[in-house]
Amino acid sequence: MTAPALLDIQQVSKRFVKPLNLGERISAWLGAQAAAQTVRAVTGVSLSVRKGEVVGLVGESGCGKSTLGRMASGIYTPSDGQVLFDGSPVARQQGRRTVKQTTRVQMVHQDPFSSLNPRMRVGDTVGEGPVTHGLVPAREADAYVARWLDRVGLDSGLRRRFPHQFSGGQRQRIAIARALAMQPDLLVLDEPVASLDVSIQAQVLNLFMDLRRDLNLTAIFISHDLGVVRHVSDRVVIMYLGRIVEVAPTPALYAAPKHPYTRALFDSVPRVGVGRQGFVPIAGEIPSPLAPPPGCHFHPRCAMAGPRCSREAPELLPVGAVGEGRLAACHLHTGGTD
Repeated sequence: MTAPALLDIQQVSKRFVKPLNLGERISAWLGAQAAAQTVRAVTGVSLSVRKGEVVGLVGESGCGKSTLGRMASGIYTPSDGQVLFDGSPVARQQGRRTVKQTTRVQMVHQDPFSSLNPRMRVGDTVGEGPVTHGLVPAREADAYVARWLDRVGLDSGLRRRFPHQFSGGQRQRIAIARALAMQPDLLVLDEPVASLDVSIQAQVLNLFMDLRRDLNLTAIFISHDLGVVRHVSDRVVIMYLGRIVEVAPTPALYAAPKHPYTRALFDSVPRVGVGRQGFVPIAGEIPSPLAPPPGCHFHPRCAMAGPRCSREAPELLPVGAVGEGRLAACHLHTGGTD
């Protein structure tokens, strides 16, 4: 029996509008063609995450994966659709502000130096949230913080220091401790090792795997690194220009990707032990999210595209064996591209 979804993302879209500045407004008033620009970061995405599952979210820079992660964690509210955690909205819009409805979803950002307050000591950074939300009494906060710092492999005796006194890998451990101290049911990790050296990446990934085993973590792990995602994820979601193009269990996806974009991503990654190989980059440039192409967003770069691809956006539908849990958004699986 399939476990119920802990996080349910239902047909969410996110648009960012850049209004006209004063000069542009004056130009428009004088008759020049000037209009507010709209970035379509995420378009019509649905995704569920079950308890105890780690979902890897993969795509090129600018595909919308970080925006989707921020909607999942309640930092952004969707322009359309809704994000439900345990059946309730993760966030709501209050005027121009986004107000989180739950502390049970926490986020670890890519750059720990910019996500940690440089004027706060590490102990205060980790302990502020739990005290504010009543998870631990103020008198017990110091011991509580020390336990979490020890749990992520840091010397708790250093909690009176400031973030700049730590290395990049240590700062990321602090960010993980801050998120876990809120006792979340779901973590959203946005490129948590991308800014670290390779050797430090391995240490942080091993820490994540240990924490997942010991705490039964549920997580969305966002990355552009297919090797990292393969190591940590149960299921992989591939995004391109704001849309999901493929979803599959990790072993099945890496054995036989179904979408042309996923295959192109795999072909562009060097592999060990296969002898000499030529580098095969994905053709063309990513279209601008200000003006995404009609139909399938990938069709201008796809060697298998046909007339149908440029006029009709494919639906994300089941592919492969029944019950396998594979989805792909490609006309090749639904009657062809003509």
